[in-house]
Amino acid sequence: MSIKIEYFSDVLCIWAYGGQIRMDELKQEFGDEIEVVNRFVPIFGAGKQHVSNVWKDEGGFEGFNAHLQEVAKNWPHIKISEDLWSKVSPQSSSSAHLYLKAIQLLEQQGVVENSQQDGLNGRTLFEEAIWLFRDAFFREGRDISCRRVQDEIAEKLHLPLAQIHELIGSGEAHAALHQDDEARNSYKIPGSPTLVLNEGRQLLYGNVGYRIIDANVRELLHNPDLGEASWC
Repeated sequence: MSIKIEYFSDVLCIWAYGGQIRMDELKQEFGDEIEVVNRFVPIFGAGKQHVSNVWKDEGGFEGFNAHLQEVAKNWPHIKISEDLWSKVSPQSSSSAHLYLKAIQLLEQQGVVENSQQDGLNGRTLFEEAIWLFRDAFFREGRDISCRRVQDEIAEKLHLPLAQIHELIGSGEAHAALHQDDEARNSYKIPGSPTLVLNEGRQLLYGNVGYRIIDANVRELLHNPDLGEASWC
């Protein structure tokens, strides 16, 4: 038996970027006992406008940049660019999410390999694409809302660009992204990142420590009847 974990995040969310190490550890620890389903939530759907509005009284883009630099100091496993939002300001995370949904669809269709890949920290190609999108923005300071950057990342993973573009052009990727939004509304997802377990009965939101995530997963594995209340 495996339990399903739906993982909602925005590719421009630093908490999801720094917290990726926990998701990697979770998969390594539990393997086939869990099924992680990646979903996207558009916290930065209007990226520049969002930062401008939220940080208008706190230094604007420069203030948000300073905040991100301070946050990153808490995570020795990551380094971030000095250009975030001050010089590199993505218009929207939604374009990146749309591109990634196309890759996810190709994985579901069997076009893209869905097994864990050697040398990718146990990630699938789709999961590695998500990581490389985040890493391109946070560490390299690149605008991942641009198709050119998205294509370059896909090419690095030897993914089929023509088929990715076709799924975007046909509207299929848009429909898949809309389903993420419907799930977000159904679960009342508060933000990024959020893990949904037990068919929506348990939500772990924000910078949640690995031990808490681990405890919730173990409780569900030990109590497989999802209809019962959990002690977590």
